Amino acid sequence: MTVANLDRSQHTQDAACKRAGASRHYMSQFAMLCFSVTLWGVSSLAMAAEERLSFEDPAQQQLYRQLTAELRCPKCQNQNIADSNAVVAVDMRQKTYQLVQQGQDYQQVVDFMKQRYGDFVHYKPPVRLSTIWLWLLPALMVPALWLAVWWRRRQADTGRATAMTQSAAADVSTKQATARLDAIIAEMEKKS
Repeated sequence: MTVANLDRSQHTQDAACKRAGASRHYMSQFAMLCFSVTLWGVSSLAMAAEERLSFEDPAQQQLYRQLTAELRCPKCQNQNIADSNAVVAVDMRQKTYQLVQQGQDYQQVVDFMKQRYGDFVHYKPPVRLSTIWLWLLPALMVPALWLAVWWRRRQADTGRATAMTQSAAADVSTKQATARLDAIIAEMEKKS
């Protein structure tokens, strides 16, 4: 190969690398653009979902937000219906919106939801025979834990006492065995 051919091949390789670098640059910009458009679309959908609910006055909107924050999703159980995306939570939000739009007050909406889904749907269930476990369980846990700790310590103390008794008995039996062996050895020595 001549020098001119080497220069030409080097120049061709450099141009190909530049094109590949530019191509990667445009691909990364395109990926960033796609990500931005997707993010914008998702955020606008979320805002549109929130904006779809129109209220006659701010008091109704406040009541709706209070209710959706206080009503529990029956499926999720540890989420309120405002934060849950479960199908039942979406239905409950829609029904809450309808009831607020009809002019029902806080207690009427809560009573409707309790009648439809049970007392568990509200974060503040009433004290009844059917819900007494919700109120008593936390109060019963403290004495139960205390009793478990006491029982465990008692078992540990009993185990230590038993080990000491067995150790003392082993010491006595070892002394007796040693004395007996000494007696046997002494008898053998007398016979010999």
